[in-house]
Amino acid sequence: IITSLMLLLVVDTKVLHLVESEEEPSPGVGGGFCRWQLNPGMYHYKTVPANRYFTVCLRRAGQTVYQQVLSVERPPTLQGWNWGYCGEYAFYHALYPRAWTVYHLPGQDVTLTCRQVSPVIPHDYQDSSLPVAVFLWDIENKNDYDLEVSIMFTMVNGSGHKDDKSGGHWNEPFHLEKDGDAVSGVLLHHCPAVNPYTLCIAAREKADREVSHQTAFSPKGTCSALWNDLITDGRLDSPTGSSPPTAKGDKVAAALAVGCTVPAQSHNMLEFCLAWDMPKITFGSREREHIRRYTRYFGARGAASPALSHYALTHYRQWEKSIEEWQRPILQDSSLPSWYKSALFNELYFIVDGGTVWTELPEDADVSGGLRSENGGLPAQPAVIKEYGRFAYLEGQEYRMYNTYDVHFYASFALIMLWPKLALSVQYDIAGSVVQQDPTERLHLMSGRCSPVKTRNVVPHDIGDPDDEPWQRVNAYLIHDTADWKDLNLKFVLQVYRDFHLTQDRQYLQDMWPICQAVMESEMKFDLDGDGLIENSGYADQTYDGWTVTGPSAYCGGLWLASLCVMCKMAILLDNKEMYQLYRSTLDKGSTAFDKLLWNGKYYNYDSSGRDLSNSVMSDQCAGHWFLRASGLGDGEFKEKIRSALKSVYELNVMSFAGGHMGAVNGMRPEGVPDRSSVQSDEVWIGVVYGLAATMIHEGMLTEGLRTAEGCYRTVWEQLGMAFQTPEAYCEKSIYRSLAYMRPLSIWAMQLALNASQRDQTTLRPPVVQQLYCTSTPSCAATSGHVSHTERPL
Repeated sequence: IITSLMLLLVVDTKVLHLVESEEEPSPGVGGGFCRWQLNPGMYHYKTVPANRYFTVCLRRAGQTVYQQVLSVERPPTLQGWNWGYCGEYAFYHALYPRAWTVYHLPGQDVTLTCRQVSPVIPHDYQDSSLPVAVFLWDIENKNDYDLEVSIMFTMVNGSGHKDDKSGGHWNEPFHLEKDGDAVSGVLLHHCPAVNPYTLCIAAREKADREVSHQTAFSPKGTCSALWNDLITDGRLDSPTGSSPPTAKGDKVAAALAVGCTVPAQSHNMLEFCLAWDMPKITFGSREREHIRRYTRYFGARGAASPALSHYALTHYRQWEKSIEEWQRPILQDSSLPSWYKSALFNELYFIVDGGTVWTELPEDADVSGGLRSENGGLPAQPAVIKEYGRFAYLEGQEYRMYNTYDVHFYASFALIMLWPKLALSVQYDIAGSVVQQDPTERLHLMSGRCSPVKTRNVVPHDIGDPDDEPWQRVNAYLIHDTADWKDLNLKFVLQVYRDFHLTQDRQYLQDMWPICQAVMESEMKFDLDGDGLIENSGYADQTYDGWTVTGPSAYCGGLWLASLCVMCKMAILLDNKEMYQLYRSTLDKGSTAFDKLLWNGKYYNYDSSGRDLSNSVMSDQCAGHWFLRASGLGDGEFKEKIRSALKSVYELNVMSFAGGHMGAVNGMRPEGVPDRSSVQSDEVWIGVVYGLAATMIHEGMLTEGLRTAEGCYRTVWEQLGMAFQTPEAYCEKSIYRSLAYMRPLSIWAMQLALNASQRDQTTLRPPVVQQLYCTSTPSCAATSGHVSHTERPL
């Protein structure tokens, strides 16, 4: 059922696995890999029969009594194998980056549990970069007699892509012994003209285990020879030497088998590893070569697979310990519902499976194009990027743009809470692009007009397309000219202060301050009437890029006032009285205008255009206030207006939509029907809902917040069956859009809010913050055990 199970997704990043996996085999619950991303950011979906990854062989008294591919499918190839495992006997559990698949072997009194572990470890910037995954097989023999059990791991040299038949690919066995531990397996060298890599299937050797292999076999035809080789004696022939390079049009695969004795009424365990080594990558333009993060520890020669496998098989216990220590406090919190625990950890799949790349900063790179700090720029190579690398993930697997910033605004909570150095690295890259420009004219699809690719002193929409040259050429987005979007600059400012609040990195604050000033100055031009409040321009000029907004609006106006709040705060911290006075006076005026133009007594109107639908209830109307609360601010005298707005959203957008069981619709009419004025107003955006739930929790509405978010989880993970591919949006009729999307990582904002609700904010807040928020400016605050998850029969 969960065919896109992320094992951990051996992914291009692994980042977590951090990303650095260059491939992304995504194992499915039926066995096998189905989602691939070997070329960074470029996905293809292909189930390769020979990658059905594991087969079990049971032998008693020297005779094979059972041999089964652990897959429910019956593919048209490899007919010599025993397919069609009955899914009713298997269950899948996930707490990313761990997963467990339990197989009861019918009629055998044997249970296999495959524990899948990948080093996606918070605050770990070394092992989290490694392109590896470990498969640990616990074998329980409930019989009154001993059994010999072998498990075979098969893998095609390739990913089901057309280049699998390009010729020149070859395999070789290996054995590596180090520090008293030995591993052996097969290396699958894949040699396309662009981005060559080596796959590695490996097993840990021990005295009571027998490791055998088949260096090469053809995955065409019945493939009976390999099947019979295993069934004969529970082991493979283990030929020496490498296989010849494949001829054009041919494919080659490899197999690795490990056997052990399992005494009656007892257990034993077998340990496998999958590694993939693609140390150097190029994007679609082929202009520059990029070096992956993990090469800092394992070299960039393309020969790291044996060492990676050895390291993984000898360190996974520490990884598991670290992951358990991280997850345990949340899993053992009885006040939190199980669905939340599942969503919180399992939505992290996208950190790795978001087309993610984690690279070293090239020695000749200059993140701000030669503009130094004294001129409003940045150091050529900021220390955090130089030390922790460059990080990028896609807006979505179908929306191919890296670090889409209006969406990252929501998703960034996962990074800043779990890998804060990567969050800051992304911010430095964005800041560097702010001060650069690209005057090349191009056509934008919605307006039909031409404008420059990048305007100086505005935040880019994204840092590029993986099929072009990310970081070098930004703004792959072609629908609108985002230089005139009203939210991007503000989202940068809000993230800067939130990141400082959570990290207390003063150097970061000092480096970002001039960039914040520059983007706020650019934003000032959208205040057309000088009332201190910016105005939207009559088209979809913000993250809701299909929902027209005119004049001052709840969403962008709230972000603007929240940004003025944090600019005041940063000015105080940096002792800049002149700028404080500028932002303070603007905030005072803007707050008055915001309240006058948009507050209707219960909530903030969608916009102030006076159109028939301008008084729609927007679920995201408190986004600016959300960030203030996440930054330890926003607890002012107009808190009751925020609570009133949130109650209106809960009553209308949540409880009056789909019976209160599908989260919050983006737009709702006061009379209780969805706003259908645009393709986005009647959608539910999962990441927005998680942010809304976080805001509710900040405001003491815990029950409402959890109920709101639960609707999304139940819809996506249970009703729609979209586990590990959470979409951007769905409608009431179960129509969805953009599978595997970045924004739902905002669920980590809920955890931040829960953490904050457990502390006494007043005693923790620095006096200067209290002083700032005890002023008479109202709208600064106003806008301002083991848990089994996704368990089900196959």
